[in-house]
Amino acid sequence: MELRIENISKTYSNGVVALNGVSLTIPTGMFGLVGPNGSGKTTLMRTIATLQEPDEGRARLGDIDILKDKESVRRVLGYLPQEFGVYPNLNAETLLTHLATLKGITNPRERKEVVDAMLQRSNLWNDRKKKLGGFSGGMRQRFGIAQALLGDPRLIIVDEPTAGLDPEERNRFLNLLSEIGENIIVILSTHIVDDVAEVCSSMAIINNGRVVRTGAPQEAIEGIRGRTWKKIIEKSALPEYERDHRVVSKRLRGGQTIIHVLADERPDPSFDGADPDLEDVYFITLSRGNGGNGSGSGRVSAGPKSPIEAGGGHTTGTDSGRGR
Repeated sequence: MELRIENISKTYSNGVVALNGVSLTIPTGMFGLVGPNGSGKTTLMRTIATLQEPDEGRARLGDIDILKDKESVRRVLGYLPQEFGVYPNLNAETLLTHLATLKGITNPRERKEVVDAMLQRSNLWNDRKKKLGGFSGGMRQRFGIAQALLGDPRLIIVDEPTAGLDPEERNRFLNLLSEIGENIIVILSTHIVDDVAEVCSSMAIINNGRVVRTGAPQEAIEGIRGRTWKKIIEKSALPEYERDHRVVSKRLRGGQTIIHVLADERPDPSFDGADPDLEDVYFITLSRGNGGNGSGSGRVSAGPKSPIEAGGGHTTGTDSGRGR
């Protein structure tokens, strides 16, 4: 099973180009779609989820034409949007039972077995009689993934699922997603790079409505190992370093400014080697994309690595535009 997206474009009535020739092939497993706010992630997710039409392009889930056969897609789709409403005075068990009925699970015995299983899987069994209005943010997200799992979906889309969660809830939610993603396609759309690094075997970075990199997170990190350098500097000196070096990230920790610089060799003896992470990959890729280069397509598959500055990850074609 794979999800194939070909040359999807979308321009809104106000002239904003949200997607510009986006192509991706996504296999079974955890797939991370990462990009800044306004990059086009949500527009792409809503298109795949049959909630809006693109201006052009094609999309298929296995043998299902997503744009032409929306009902078939919805029968095998689980969707957790960034914001979703619940009935605050209903408990989790009651609302999940209602949603299971809407999903087409009409046999009472089967429905009860499915609802009980989802409550157990999402670690909400002990809170199943609690009103949803009293749920914490993490509990609400776990309820959201429980409803997305109803009906044995083949594709699950989660949009910014860990935003606002405390570290414990975030870890619990990511572990649940990882378990789910062993057998089906799970698309994790987020601007939190660490989420993708922790649980996704493949990813795409999207910016200004274009895919600017695809590939495996760990391979991308290895591609800049030995070329990433760090230094603690005074904040007032930052403009000078940005002028003289390729500063890919800057972080304020303990009142100190730590910069990461990309260079083939140590810039000078005052720099130390940095252990690169996906955030470094992310910022390097965005800095290249904002310069007007990059690709609007990508296939997630095994193969030789391309230089990260060139966008990486089996990409072809060029385009431009602004996303949202």
